[in-house]
Amino acid sequence: MRASDIAAHVPTVTVHDPVSWALRVMAVSRLPGLVVVDEAGRPLTVLPGTQVLRLAVPASFQDDPALARTIDEAHADLFWEELADLTVGDCLPPKRAKPVTVAADSTILEVAALMCRVHSPLVAVLAEDGALAGVITLERLLTSLAVSRPDA
Repeated sequence: MRASDIAAHVPTVTVHDPVSWALRVMAVSRLPGLVVVDEAGRPLTVLPGTQVLRLAVPASFQDDPALARTIDEAHADLFWEELADLTVGDCLPPKRAKPVTVAADSTILEVAALMCRVHSPLVAVLAEDGALAGVITLERLLTSLAVSRPDA
């Protein structure tokens, strides 16, 4: 099996999209993360779900868990509403990691090894021109492996 055989078309976001929209896309599509693409549809970065959540949680609370404990429950549930004016680009680090990608003709073993090495539950699959051809999630990879076993 090749990466292109199991890659799925999933919603993506851009640096101009609101963070709240990015979180909704991930939640509604039940994705373990998101691919942020440029105007040409090429991946800029691949964000595991915890990194998408990191976009939404103010840095002061990430850096100091004691500070987060000082906020009462009613107000703690509202941190999400403070995202109204923030875009994905506003929250990305200035120096982004290289996107987690594979070529469409990569083997499933190559995809699995990459996921393990970079601790990412999703990998962007690239077409020959560098555009996003699809995404392989950990769930999709494991399901493909499980149903393809000849002795199962």
